Amino acid sequence: MAEVPAEGGKRGPYRTGLRTRDQIIAAASAAFAERGYHGSSLRQIAAAIGLSPAAILRHFDSKDDLLTAVLEDWTAQTNAIQGQPRPRGLAFWAGQRTVMEFHTRHLGLLALFIVLAGEATAPDHPANPFMVPRYEAVARGYADALLEAAADGEIAPLTSADALREARHLVAFMDGIEVQALLNPDVDLVAEMEAYLSQTLTRLGGTYVPPQA
Repeated sequence: MAEVPAEGGKRGPYRTGLRTRDQIIAAASAAFAERGYHGSSLRQIAAAIGLSPAAILRHFDSKDDLLTAVLEDWTAQTNAIQGQPRPRGLAFWAGQRTVMEFHTRHLGLLALFIVLAGEATAPDHPANPFMVPRYEAVARGYADALLEAAADGEIAPLTSADALREARHLVAFMDGIEVQALLNPDVDLVAEMEAYLSQTLTRLGGTYVPPQA
C-alpha cells in the first residue's frame, strides 16, 4: 500500500530518517567536543539518544563518515551566518561580529571545532583532510577581503603577501581568543575580537565600523 506523503510532500519515514540523522549529528558533535574524536565511540553516541550503534550505521557508513557529516554541518552553519555571497572589503569585517555572537551562543560547536582542529594536526587523523584546506581557504578569504578594502581605498595599499600575513595573524588571534573564552567565561569573545580588529584596521589605515544593531 502506498504511503501518504507527509507535510511538504515528503514521505513520513523519509522525514523521520532525516530527523534521526540530525539527532545523530548533534549527539556526535557533543561527544567529539567533550571527549575528542578518538575518545568517543559509536556506542556512546548512540546511547546518548537512545539508539544502537547499528542504527547509526544505517545512516552513516562509519565513524569517519559521521565525522565528515559533523564538519559539513559546522561549515553549513558558519556559511549561513556569514552570508552568501561574501560582503566586500570592510563590510566583511563588520560581519565578523555576527559570527562571534553565533559562537558565544553555541559554545558546544565552538569547542568541537577547537578540539578537532588540534587533533587534526596529526596527518592520519580523519579530520586532517578537512582542516588543512579549510584553514588555508579561510586565510586566503580574509586576505582577499583586505585586498578588496585596499583596492576600494578603505585601507592603505597592501601587497598580496602582506595581506595574507595579516590574514593569518587574524585567524591566529580569533582561534586563540576562542580558546580563552572556552576556558574562562569572563572573556568577552565579541568585545575582544572587535578591539583587535579595530586596532588592526586602524594600523592598516582604515576604520572598523560595527554593524548596525
